[in-house]
Amino acid sequence: MELLPIGSVVLLKDGEKRLMIYGIKQFNEEKNELYDYVGCLYPEGNMTPKYNYVFNHVDIEIVYFVGLVDAEFELFRKNLKKVEGQPTNINTIIKQ
Repeated sequence: MELLPIGSVVLLKDGEKRLMIYGIKQFNEEKNELYDYVGCLYPEGNMTPKYNYVFNHVDIEIVYFVGLVDAEFELFRKNLKKVEGQPTNINTIIKQ
């Protein structure tokens, strides 16, 4: 599984509305769980935290659009694989 870049537009299984991914590897402190993505409604965008959705790659049914994949994102994805399965935060990945 290759994580999608931010800007990607997806529909979740049993979803009625598309979401745009705007964050990767998001930690939900209330549930103490790590999710692959955080998204907002498409085309509305980020309105309030009430309309932010955390989900995993396996929850995606359809990918409508893949966001920008460039050298910087590929490096980010490579560094992310190095720490996969380890407790970490996004800042440690960015600094690698």
